[in-house]
Amino acid sequence: MIEVRLFATLRENREKIYFLPAENFHCALDIYNHLNIPADEVSTLLINGFHKKPHDEVKDNDILALFPPVGGG
Repeated sequence: MIEVRLFATLRENREKIYFLPAENFHCALDIYNHLNIPADEVSTLLINGFHKKPHDEVKDNDILALFPPVGGG
């Protein structure tokens, strides 16, 4: 299983955490597509606590954290 944690606005109309079968996904971008999250809505992707790119490989027991761009002043 791959655990996917969504933060801030990415949670709107979605669950906070998903558990997805690892065999169905090759890279983080596959998970974005599965969850209907446009790649430009994710500014930070962490896989097991490390900054990664959407085309980086995902595997069983990975934990992904997806964060949108942060605004403020």
